Amino acid sequence: TRRALIGLLLGCSLVFMVQGFYSASDDVVELNPSNFNQEVLQSDSVWLIEFYAPWCGHCQSLTADWKKTATALKGIVKVGAVDADQHKSLGGQYSVRGFPTIKIFGANKNKPDDYQGGRSSQAIVDGALNALQTLVKDRMSGRSGGSDYSRQSVSGTSNGSKKDVVELTDDNFDRLVLNSDEVWLVEFFAPWCGHCKSLEPEWAAAASAVKEQTKDKVHLGAVDATVHQGLASRYGIRGFPTIKIFKKGEEPEDYQGGRTRGDIIAGALDLFSDNAAPPELLEILNADVLKKTCDDYQLCVIAVLPHILDTGAAGRNGYLEVMMKMAEKYKKKMWGWLWTEAGAQMELEASLGIGGFGYPAMAAINARKMKFALLKGSFSETGIHEFLRDLSVGRGSTATVGGGALPIINSVEAWDGKDGELPVEDDYDLSDVDLDDNFGKDEL
Repeated sequence: TRRALIGLLLGCSLVFMVQGFYSASDDVVELNPSNFNQEVLQSDSVWLIEFYAPWCGHCQSLTADWKKTATALKGIVKVGAVDADQHKSLGGQYSVRGFPTIKIFGANKNKPDDYQGGRSSQAIVDGALNALQTLVKDRMSGRSGGSDYSRQSVSGTSNGSKKDVVELTDDNFDRLVLNSDEVWLVEFFAPWCGHCKSLEPEWAAAASAVKEQTKDKVHLGAVDATVHQGLASRYGIRGFPTIKIFKKGEEPEDYQGGRTRGDIIAGALDLFSDNAAPPELLEILNADVLKKTCDDYQLCVIAVLPHILDTGAAGRNGYLEVMMKMAEKYKKKMWGWLWTEAGAQMELEASLGIGGFGYPAMAAINARKMKFALLKGSFSETGIHEFLRDLSVGRGSTATVGGGALPIINSVEAWDGKDGELPVEDDYDLSDVDLDDNFGKDEL
């Protein structure tokens, strides 16, 4: 019927709108794991790239300005967009935590800059032109203006041109890999192999990202199997490239994941998560504990627990156990975890808008941006999981840390693990006090 046909057309239109904001008729280049390397990383152009999610209202609002920006910069600066909800590997590779995120890929494509300006087309164009001017100045001064990413090479390990991919040989393999307590992803390659050459930039970029994101706990290595034939024979290498996973005390296993840098990074992070100990849960005893944790990690999750007299040791340990379970669940995120007792760090509570009631409370701070979000739900596994899950995909409301900086922190004694004790008050002996019946009366 006509009504059914109209409904079908409307449904198709809605599906199209949700699946992507841009089409081939726009000047915005749709990017994905298949074309990102060739289009962006091997390009000498400056790229302005929006990472978005179709369900994100702010992303929908930005669409018209982004298209206008792309048209204005056509032939000058490349403008692209990544559906990071669909292509999570690309979003994860560039530490995209909220939407929309705009990054500028300039001279060094390995280290894009975060765009921090306004969201109007004019402001974005100005930011892109500033990046272009910086690139030109670098070239004029003799610094490389092209992409150094495509010049990284796994097969180049033989001449030491690689940085983060470890060259493995018959002589060092056992010492570096088999005797290591850490996880290794090892590529066995042949210099003449076409597929190996295609993998080179992906493996190199993944090595750098994995080294940073796992704090050097997962390593990527490479073996030239045509030179180190003993290793190739030991592990039954029959084709190239072959990637194997090595964990201490276990037989090596074949890597079964994808061969893009995003896939390799995701696989390495999964291995790290499976083998890593849960993060430490630290009590905020002084300023150094707070500063180091919040500076070292992308987010620091802070709980303000009720006073020990209100919960006793058993109650407090219950709250700490919930936090440890959440730290384990989210250990792949590499977040810091802290707690303090209500009233011990009043400046911290005030800066987060907690102060004086509603314990236990929880906040997550991004110290680089001095932004924080507060737990609105219950202090339980379910409530905290929903809170952190929303943060990890860019949902939830945030506010600026009071004062725009980490607050003053008091130095306090560590909790001894025991129930609290009420303060002892002085006893008064009233036997010698003359309580005259006329006390307080005026004589006439």
